[in-house]
Amino acid sequence: MSDFKGKTIIVTGAAMGLGLAAAESLASKGADLTLVDYNGEALENAKAQLQSQYPDSRFLTYAADVSIEENVKGYVEATVREFGKVDGLYNNAGIEGRQASLVDYDVNVFKKVVDINLMGVYYGMKYVIPELQKNGGGRIVNVASVGGIRGVANQTAYVATKHAVAGMTKNAALEYGKFNILTNAIAPGAILTPMVAEAFKQVNPDDPKAAEAEYASRNPTRKLGDPTDVGNLVAFLLSDENGYVSGQVIAIDGGESNMYGNP
Repeated sequence: MSDFKGKTIIVTGAAMGLGLAAAESLASKGADLTLVDYNGEALENAKAQLQSQYPDSRFLTYAADVSIEENVKGYVEATVREFGKVDGLYNNAGIEGRQASLVDYDVNVFKKVVDINLMGVYYGMKYVIPELQKNGGGRIVNVASVGGIRGVANQTAYVATKHAVAGMTKNAALEYGKFNILTNAIAPGAILTPMVAEAFKQVNPDDPKAAEAEYASRNPTRKLGDPTDVGNLVAFLLSDENGYVSGQVIAIDGGESNMYGNP
């Protein structure tokens, strides 16, 4: 895997889950990181953990709500002030919303999911891309989901926003590839993160572990994914080793999205 020494990467949703896993992978390869998250306390804990493990990397934390455009502009400007440039963005911050049918979905929750999952990703690209152009290019990885390539019952808002992220990713690749900016999206399936664990609690409040086991049984690998698997893929897509992959939505789900019906 390419060396990230001298590279500056922004990671949103960095305090836990897939954001923290990617931050660990990038820091292990020498990247300087701006860690962005809504939860300031969890963010500082993540920074302390990373600093102790990877003392050769530098870390900037920025507490931000990615659904607020000025917050996003702020974390990009702070990164440039601290490190002098931006080389890549892992646009990871997102929420599931709630489990409900389309007709019963709370419209205010729907709007919140759109603001964070869709507009937060858009704002990130809007303010990072000009910095990448100044720097002669760079890499962007957005987080879609298997919910961005297929339907997921009772998750209308989440699925709608993740399909939109997939579309924006393809457009950004078309528009900015000539500037040596490669843009991709990942489509994780059930990776065992705190957000996924919370979803299992909604599915089966009395026995979330049973819901987890049932879901895993339908996967070709008969297991859930590990955040490290995602972190390693993200690091490749953000690296100089990735010289020609762009505009893709890459599933990381044990092959489950290839199935039709039940196994």
